[in-house]
Amino acid sequence: QVQLVESGGGLVQAGGSLNLSCAASGRTFSWYAMGWFRQAPGKERVFVASISRSGGSTDYVDSVKGRFTISRDNAKNTVYLEMNSLKPEDTAVYYCSALSSYANHEAVASWGQGTQVTVSS
Repeated sequence: QVQLVESGGGLVQAGGSLNLSCAASGRTFSWYAMGWFRQAPGKERVFVASISRSGGSTDYVDSVKGRFTISRDNAKNTVYLEMNSLKPEDTAVYYCSALSSYANHEAVASWGQGTQVTVSS
């Protein structure tokens, strides 16, 4: 199983940017599609973005399209989430995930521990 550790969360003003990273160890990173999910206070964890094993395909929830960019570096066993034009409603704990299927966001093989992102108005 792959182990995941997120970093890069923090407090930012609305309109600002943050870059999240997720470092993987254990089983071969390139075997997995990767995803980012988030959980706001009192709400369920929801899908944000995913990227295929090669990095050639990406998918986003509508609310972040044009503002967030997911990418990966298989040589560094790391996946990234660049977040721009942040809004207060983006406030959540962000979780990195290893996906056994790029097409199925529920096929989560591993979760990271999460990193808090807080956007102030």
